Amino acid sequence: MTGPDDPVLDALRPWLKPGGAGHVLLAVSGGPDSTALMYAAASLRPTSPLLVATIDHGLRPDAAAEAEAVGRAAHALGLPHAVLCWRDDKPITGLQDAARAARYRLLADHAAQAGADLVLTAHTRDDQAETVLMRLAAGSALAGLAGMRPERQLAPGLRLGRPFLGLDKTALVGWCEARGIPFVRDPSNTNPLFARARLRAAAKALAAEGLTSTRLARLAERAARDEAALRQAAQCALLDIRLSAPDGGMRLDGLRLRDLPEAVALRCIDLAIEAAGGSGHRLERLEALVFTHLLPALRAGTTMRRTLAGLVIGADARGILIFSPAPPRKNAGPASPTTGLLGNGDPPAYIGDA
Repeated sequence: MTGPDDPVLDALRPWLKPGGAGHVLLAVSGGPDSTALMYAAASLRPTSPLLVATIDHGLRPDAAAEAEAVGRAAHALGLPHAVLCWRDDKPITGLQDAARAARYRLLADHAAQAGADLVLTAHTRDDQAETVLMRLAAGSALAGLAGMRPERQLAPGLRLGRPFLGLDKTALVGWCEARGIPFVRDPSNTNPLFARARLRAAAKALAAEGLTSTRLARLAERAARDEAALRQAAQCALLDIRLSAPDGGMRLDGLRLRDLPEAVALRCIDLAIEAAGGSGHRLERLEALVFTHLLPALRAGTTMRRTLAGLVIGADARGILIFSPAPPRKNAGPASPTTGLLGNGDPPAYIGDA
């Protein structure tokens, strides 16, 4: 199982290098991708202890039996296994988004209890391509088009890794089949009720037009590279234009902000909102604030006052920007999530993460 030039083992090996301090938690559903992850990890015999967890979302009658089958396979490999059940009420809309959030929350909680500092999932290049397409359809900006990150922080002291993000799904299916390793196929992957499944069904037609998984994954890499540069520029700009405030609040030199490239100014304002304690704003509203109201006011030397992300953002006649808490609104519903422009983690599933 550990022959030379094995792309699956080669992709996984750097994540299981000797010297790891904590346990490694493998997220295994029983499908071909995660099954390959479990068997490949076991074959590499890492020094860090391996743990296996399966999420039972309670959405399909076969899910419990599939989780038990993963448990039997894990135990045969000498790996501890846990079934993590999503017991919350299921939403009528946005089910896959809620399931994704629950999945990562359950994995993070279990990792903390088990002493794991790394969670590995088996997302592939096909998943990345679907993510990019979903975010493109949702109107995401560069950070969204960057797709899923190979690595990100899942919780304090806990990393999430995706070692197979550069491999096609067929490579993992073939790896299991060549070794006689059984796996299951989740019927929800082909359920046309879900956008990701519809994109999966359209994959051949899109590839015929040049939108192959390889090209979409390359787009994600380029978007991630460019977004990182823009965000770094915005972080530096924010340090330069931030003004001291007696109350410790957020104040900016709007005249210097006005002269920044617009893409940098947009991210600079988003970072300022985050630093001032704001959250829950959508990309479209941020763009409207910056491009329709803020920058025109600064260029014209007029005042401006708008509310966004729980903050009042105002510009006075001198061009000083002040961020202050907005008064509470009556009957205010939950804040809307961002659409993927900013943030260190993966944006919400409705714009593409899995």
